[in-house]
Amino acid sequence: MPEIVSLTRHHDRSAFDCGVLELNSFLKATARQHSNKGISRTFVLSEHEKPAAIIGYFTLTLCEVRAESLPSAYAKKYPQHGLPAVRLVRLAVSRKYQGKDYGSLLLAEAIHRTVLIADQAGLIGLFVDAKDERAQKFYEKYGFVSLPGHVLQLFLPLETLRLSGGKLRPSINRTPYIGK
Repeated sequence: MPEIVSLTRHHDRSAFDCGVLELNSFLKATARQHSNKGISRTFVLSEHEKPAAIIGYFTLTLCEVRAESLPSAYAKKYPQHGLPAVRLVRLAVSRKYQGKDYGSLLLAEAIHRTVLIADQAGLIGLFVDAKDERAQKFYEKYGFVSLPGHVLQLFLPLETLRLSGGKLRPSINRTPYIGK
């Protein structure tokens, strides 16, 4: 059964290849450093039998957005100062595992963790910058909406996050972030 855990030094980052140099490089050279410094958290998907091999990963961080950058239906709900949110900074699946719905599984877990953060600290939603039109369509399939004037910048409002979390509930083992 697949499991999603915090990235550690025991994971084989060198063998990961999703076909996008920027995503490969981030995992190999930056993800652990950012986790250690408290900048972001990266979670990896692996098989229980091969825990060092990375099937895919995603990275979350906190961010602040202004209401005027949101679609008008949402912007009018919030005050104009900075609003708390979570940003899905990276999401990638190894070439060997692409086309097997692992991207959806990783997104479901990112949504689940975002809802947990919302329950503890409050936030308005989950943001992501899609790399291209194909990625944009992937996120839109799960309820993300484009920001005005920035079609590749997408937003999943908290209400939709809560609904999506139940529909996408993955069958995986989870471990909480424990630190280094």
